[in-house]
Amino acid sequence: MQNALIVAGAGLLGGSMNAIAGGGSFVTLPALVAAGVPSLFANATSTVALVPSALATAFAYRHDFQNFDGVKFRTMAAISVIGGALGAFLLLNTSQRFFDDLFPFLLLFGVLVFAFGRKLGEEVRKRVNIHPHALPAVQFVLGIYGGYFGGAVGVMMLATWSVLTAATINSMQASRHLLNASMNATASVIFVAGGLIYWREMAVLLVSSTVGGYLTGHYGRRLDPAKARIVISCLNAIIVALVFWRRWA
Repeated sequence: MQNALIVAGAGLLGGSMNAIAGGGSFVTLPALVAAGVPSLFANATSTVALVPSALATAFAYRHDFQNFDGVKFRTMAAISVIGGALGAFLLLNTSQRFFDDLFPFLLLFGVLVFAFGRKLGEEVRKRVNIHPHALPAVQFVLGIYGGYFGGAVGVMMLATWSVLTAATINSMQASRHLLNASMNATASVIFVAGGLIYWREMAVLLVSSTVGGYLTGHYGRRLDPAKARIVISCLNAIIVALVFWRRWA
């Protein structure tokens, strides 16, 4: 019961974080590990559970949906699906011991991208003129990362799109959640087939993250994403520090 409450609370918080600014997996992954799920299985379980949350949040942002400059959305979706499948197969061929050592550093990388990725993207855009047709190639790489781990992949997409397109952050939110859901849904099918899912924990996380994502996406659109990102970044930094401490203390 205690583990179920930990996972449920992490799901509500993670789904809410994803709806506002992203970074929810930095809460759900450590919570699953704390509940006794091995890190590799926790990664797969979290991926499956957060798909409905991403779809629910995308539905809340449906009125802001736009296509990309010079690239059709269905092309971006197909690329995300293929990349997500490749990333998932890479995870299936990763040993638990290797992933245990890699897991804290993946979290750290994601936290740094979450905190500084968008600002870095804006600075790059000021100095470098990149053709929008590079967007599908970059999205393919992001899809592989999203299928393998996925932490901060939504923020990576926003940072990349801010460099390669002229779209506003609000107009990209629906696309971010839909493409994130597409690569995660593809990876989820492979994870389920590969037997990587802890079903009880996944069910608790799925329900709680979907509720948190939809409610926050519906009622939280008036919140300032920049201020929310600062708070979430501080929370993420604390969680990652605890993960490093627990792994090597």
